[in-house]
Amino acid sequence: MAQRTDRAKNGKVPNPTKRLRLGLGIMLTLLLVVGGKLFLVQGLDVGGMAEAALNKRMTQTLLPAERGSILDSNGTVLANSVIRYNVVVDQTVNTKTDKFPRLVDGTEKVVDISRDQGISELTSALGMTEDDVRKAVTGDQKYYIVAKDLKPDVEDRVTKLLIPGVHTEGVSKRVYPNGSVAGGIVGFLQDGTTGQAGIEQTQDGVLKGTDGKRLFETGADGLRIPVGVDQLTPPENGKDVKLTINSDIQYFAQQAIQSQKDKLSAEWGTIVVTDIKTGNLIAMADTDSPDPNDPGKVAAKDRGVRAVTAAYEPGSVEKMITAASAIEEGTSSPLDRFTIPPTYTVDNQTFSDAFTHGTEQRTLAGIIGYSMNTGTVMVGQRLSKEKRHDWLQKFGIGEAPDIGLPAEAAGILTPADQWDSRQQYTVLFGQGVSQSTVQTVRAYQSIANDGVMVQPRLIDGYINPDGTEEKVPAKDPRQVVSKNTAQQMRDILESAVTEGEIKDAAIDGYRVGAKTGTSESPCDDGKPGYCGYTASIVGMAPMDDPRFIVEVILQRPQGSIYGITNGPIFRSVMSQVLRTYNVKPSTGEPARLPQYAQ
Repeated sequence: MAQRTDRAKNGKVPNPTKRLRLGLGIMLTLLLVVGGKLFLVQGLDVGGMAEAALNKRMTQTLLPAERGSILDSNGTVLANSVIRYNVVVDQTVNTKTDKFPRLVDGTEKVVDISRDQGISELTSALGMTEDDVRKAVTGDQKYYIVAKDLKPDVEDRVTKLLIPGVHTEGVSKRVYPNGSVAGGIVGFLQDGTTGQAGIEQTQDGVLKGTDGKRLFETGADGLRIPVGVDQLTPPENGKDVKLTINSDIQYFAQQAIQSQKDKLSAEWGTIVVTDIKTGNLIAMADTDSPDPNDPGKVAAKDRGVRAVTAAYEPGSVEKMITAASAIEEGTSSPLDRFTIPPTYTVDNQTFSDAFTHGTEQRTLAGIIGYSMNTGTVMVGQRLSKEKRHDWLQKFGIGEAPDIGLPAEAAGILTPADQWDSRQQYTVLFGQGVSQSTVQTVRAYQSIANDGVMVQPRLIDGYINPDGTEEKVPAKDPRQVVSKNTAQQMRDILESAVTEGEIKDAAIDGYRVGAKTGTSESPCDDGKPGYCGYTASIVGMAPMDDPRFIVEVILQRPQGSIYGITNGPIFRSVMSQVLRTYNVKPSTGEPARLPQYAQ
């Protein structure tokens, strides 16, 4: 009765149906919110939670790219790489796993493999004893090397076993089959991966390629999921680098210059051989050349290529530039007459020759043929200081050869307005200016090639992993002197062999032109003055159709400089080059320009 009274007082009658509907509405709303949340998380994965979970389960194995090879001009391998693998194990995973799942080949059926069976299969794949394998995979170490230096086929067998905690890691091994032959040119690697010197350094980006990877899915227990993600990104191997070097000539030249260096107790020596028509460098032989397999066996100063890194005062080989400049400028000709006293003084500077003589009547050919400083100054002073400088520059002095090696020297060619009263004349015979051996060879190449300078080349091309070859184009040639001037200069150089003082450079059956050089060598330790000499010879053959240039350099040989000659070494190397390339013997009569004026 009281209940009815209360309802009457409020003026409302409770409705059970309405309460039920309200409750159901609240429940449905909650279900929609929860369901929507589940849809967002599991369906749309707006937060990337599913992807994050998958990434957490992924394990990556690096597949190293094979570093490209370095080849000589005939395809002989100077450097190559082999890919090897180490088998490693997380012992904490393997030890605690009694069995693991594996997908049956060719099916979608998953079977359980016992740990003992896995160890037995791994033993078979590695060719080890089962006891050694069991010890290797058992323990509490997170990283332990089970086996090293495995070939790719063995690595593939191990990977397919899916043994818990067992993975492979690729390593690249660099091998230099020819040892020290062209060792400085080839260079070597730092930590087995990055180019440290030579072509290995400058062409590192081309040689190394791009590593690949293998991604696979593992569970929380560290076991690989047989039906999980398994992705393979193959590596992109590096390109091969093909050089212009002929390894046979390189070996012969290295032996020749090493013998000369040892015989005369010199500090170092180098020989450069180049193809006149193409500019291709056939050999750049250094003494004490490093073996890239163990470069630490030689001193750091011997690990480069001195043919391009060492700049020195060239001495009398520079007289060729003086003579060619005078002929091109029209201020002199090969048979011009010069009256040469025992010493010659100009601008209060006195010059003498390496041999004693009275007043002589010489031709320009005789001045060069007997390497007379006095006569060279007479010839060169007919040109202004600026022209002397400009002609040195035109012949490439002061310009690094840019052949693709580290630390190539540009040498020193001081501006003409900074020359003192003596240097303005000493540059005419190769003092007060410095250059590398390759720079000297380049200057002589232009004379041998009818006045056209072809820039030296060391890298001939790149070979892609598919075998296709990309030829490196030659740089634009430039005309240094006229064809007529070049021919007159070749006659002078040939006459230096036939009539002058360089007769020991002659080769039976071939016409040869050459020029020797001797210069004082500045001290290396910072002391003022000079410490020893640099002895050189540069020549070309055959003169009826010049094909090759050879230059021999010997730094600070011991003994009297007047008793030192590199002529026989030049002759030996040039003869070997002519034989190797089947160059036909010369025809016609050699140039025999008179050395004395009539």
